[in-house]
Amino acid sequence: MTTQEQPDAASLNACVVGATGGIGAALVEQLHARATIGKIYALSRQPAPPVGTRIVTGTLDLLDESSIADAARAISEPLDLVLVATGILHGDGGLSPEKTYRALDGAHLAQVLAINTTGPALVAKHFLPLLRPKSRSVFAALSARVGSIGDNRLGGWYSYRASKAALNMILRSLAIETARRHRDAVIVGLHPGTVDTGLSQPFQGNVPPGKLFSPDFCAQRLLGVIDGLGPDDSGKVWDWDGKRVPE
Repeated sequence: MTTQEQPDAASLNACVVGATGGIGAALVEQLHARATIGKIYALSRQPAPPVGTRIVTGTLDLLDESSIADAARAISEPLDLVLVATGILHGDGGLSPEKTYRALDGAHLAQVLAINTTGPALVAKHFLPLLRPKSRSVFAALSARVGSIGDNRLGGWYSYRASKAALNMILRSLAIETARRHRDAVIVGLHPGTVDTGLSQPFQGNVPPGKLFSPDFCAQRLLGVIDGLGPDDSGKVWDWDGKRVPE
């Protein structure tokens, strides 16, 4: 980034998709505390009231591409950071991680893929054009270590693993294509670890001591990882501790 191209202090703009979730809300709060951030777009399916003068709330439904497109059109400034902090692991109707292939259900598989893979991909489709040109800018989406094919030693969790593996592939392809016209862009997946949110709550009993993170700790570490990434790191997945997740 050249001196001429670098935005002025307190003029960096950020967008958090999934801003009312545990990690998303913590990311908005941490970004708001940074003097370098000028405006924060906090987007979610059900918007929360603004918590600061620099925060603009809005609606975005991952399952509705027109909603994603409308949210992107409502942003008039270039973005320096887009964070997709969404995901599903369990839910109503018996949706939960599969322990065996005999538990596979087509409707559940489609639901998990729609939220964990297709949704972030469509956010990228409409929000990548908003990244500030000729300057370092970042598009990051929450992934998971269990999406690593090389790191899969236990099996199970079919739909969640598959959705995150597919997301990682989409991020890699996005990074390759975007670099052709925006060489300073950074597009990555982020593994937040096990965070004390509703997503992990049913499975926290198996978490080793010291490995269940608060949303605030997670947000702080993820933003720190992002701060240290450059274009050469694009297309990869990084964990909360700054280590690369195997493919």
